[in-house]
Amino acid sequence: MAGKSLFLENPLRQLGDRAVGAGHPVYITGEIGINHNGDLANAIALIDHAADSGCDAVKFQKRTPEICTPPDQWELQRDTPWGRMSYIDYRQRVEFGIEEYAAIDQHAKRRGIAWFASPWDVESVDFFESLGVPAHKVASACLTDDELLRRMRATGRTIILSTGMSTMRQIRHAVEVLGSDNIILCHATSTYPAPVTELNLKMIYTLQAEFPNVPIGYSGHATGLQTTLAAVAMGAVFVERHITLDRSMWGSDQAASIEPQGLARLVRDVRVISEAMGDGVKQIYDGERAAMRKLRRVPGEPADQVELVALS
Repeated sequence: MAGKSLFLENPLRQLGDRAVGAGHPVYITGEIGINHNGDLANAIALIDHAADSGCDAVKFQKRTPEICTPPDQWELQRDTPWGRMSYIDYRQRVEFGIEEYAAIDQHAKRRGIAWFASPWDVESVDFFESLGVPAHKVASACLTDDELLRRMRATGRTIILSTGMSTMRQIRHAVEVLGSDNIILCHATSTYPAPVTELNLKMIYTLQAEFPNVPIGYSGHATGLQTTLAAVAMGAVFVERHITLDRSMWGSDQAASIEPQGLARLVRDVRVISEAMGDGVKQIYDGERAAMRKLRRVPGEPADQVELVALS
């Protein structure tokens, strides 16, 4: 139908009080993950930076160490900022409990920013359910965990599914387990940091074609901002980037993360691109009319009645 917006039939999902989908502002999430290194003050500071930058949400990760850590790795020794310790002790050291997340919830509400998390096991889903988060995120590493996916689906909340380290067959199966009516799919490459040659941003188009009833987003792990901005221009309606106070801090995700100044630039530029995308319906803008009167020698096909009134 002539004049019909390309966005009218695109799928929408609800994240708290925000609609996510084409025709709406891109939903920007600052992935704190475990970049807080088990320090609540770091988490609060990162929430502040995300809120100041204009992010819509921050996201954390939570594992039950005894469930998510293979038993044969428990006693492996690891050098950490807190000294040499077993891997299971390290995993416990960087996890937050109910007191920390209650403080996070209160602070995020004060700052007017949403928060949710990637629970890596069923027990962690139950933990976040008790806190009333608006959504759950499936980490790429968990895409093949049907038990976890079923538990998330049972919550009735919006589920964001990252697709790194996965085949199309595995992605299709995960979507079947979760159901397609309440999910957001994110293209991702699970290398930290990911080289540009492995980003394969055209997968955004592939996912859009494969799952036309699902909003498609992008979870980026490359350095720099350019490729995330390209993903937005390609139609990603949800973007997520790891954030950090300082990329030189200890932790495996820090090198692929954005520092506060970079996050502010990213949000600014995503908003500009999002606004510039328009609706795909060709029209003559008011700002063009003076130039048209001055420069167009041959009027061309007659304007419709609305245009004739505007030109008179």
